Amino acid sequence: MVEKITKGTWKKKKSDSKRKYKWFDKKILVVEDEKSNHMLIDLILRPTSARLLWAMDGEKAVELAQENPDIDLILMDIRLPKMDGYEATKKIREFNQSVPIIAQTAYVMEEEKYKVTDVGCDDLLTKPLQREKMLKMIDKYMKKKN
Repeated sequence: MVEKITKGTWKKKKSDSKRKYKWFDKKILVVEDEKSNHMLIDLILRPTSARLLWAMDGEKAVELAQENPDIDLILMDIRLPKMDGYEATKKIREFNQSVPIIAQTAYVMEEEKYKVTDVGCDDLLTKPLQREKMLKMIDKYMKKKN
């Protein structure tokens, strides 16, 4: 998107994608087993200055959530080894009902949307992950916690 300033001079207009998201004092647990998604999420979230904790499976996610009750948000993949994201979310909800949990999945059939909310997820991001959509959704929950 461009905006005309004066004759013959064009200036790039700032869009939402250039918005700065800064979560210096926030802690996010990212639960993701796929290396490529792991790298993408890291690339998206690193500039926010949030502290990132990583789990490669559902069991580790539950363990980290128990050890870190001050987590501000969880990004939960659904298809995981050892324990899937549904079961991990249910177990986390047994001891922490307030942390926002955003499910991530490539499977977006209508029943999937209901299932993620039934187990205790607050929202759903579809894969492939989109930077701005992810950041806006996380920001929405970070603002609710303040």
